[in-house]
Amino acid sequence: MSKVKLSKHSPSLDMTPMVDLAFLLVTFFMLTTKFRPDEQVIVDTPSSTAEIKLPETDILTLTVSRDGRVFFDLDGQGTRKALIEAIAAKHKVEFTPEEIHTFAVMTGFGMPVSSLPQWLKMDKAEQDAVEQPGIPCDTIRNELYDWVIYARQANPKVRIAIKGDRDVNYPVIKQVIGTLQAQDVNRFNLITNMEVGS
Repeated sequence: MSKVKLSKHSPSLDMTPMVDLAFLLVTFFMLTTKFRPDEQVIVDTPSSTAEIKLPETDILTLTVSRDGRVFFDLDGQGTRKALIEAIAAKHKVEFTPEEIHTFAVMTGFGMPVSSLPQWLKMDKAEQDAVEQPGIPCDTIRNELYDWVIYARQANPKVRIAIKGDRDVNYPVIKQVIGTLQAQDVNRFNLITNMEVGS
């Protein structure tokens, strides 16, 4: 009896739906991803075991660098526009509509109010090249007080967070906290790194 020969052909698999799915996923992640904003200064935060997360919106961040410079960041373009207009009126500084728009869409900063208009006129590359001196928060000239109070008026729901370097001198953090307490702000978050278990 003769053997029946089976035809030899390789099975085919249509990859079109798989490729379509891959491109849809890539497109989805590209459109929904929030990129991390540029930071004015790199801060090595201390570690802790706290697991409380910061809110996504309505956050005011005060960053203190290792050398004691204070930086200010606030989310929300409308809030930032109202804030810069209030600061301009208080300190009698003129800002053009372009400078107000630049301030509303940029990340944080660490400049005295008097230097802010010249800094806002620069393009992004020039701004990055300038070493920002930090917002004055000493007892003689405490501009940080004005930034915080007008930010709270522009957005009453704002929550304040302090992000300090682990090696910063304590008196600088004490000045920042004293500025907040002078406005009866006794609740604020301290941004830390999660401590790695051993």
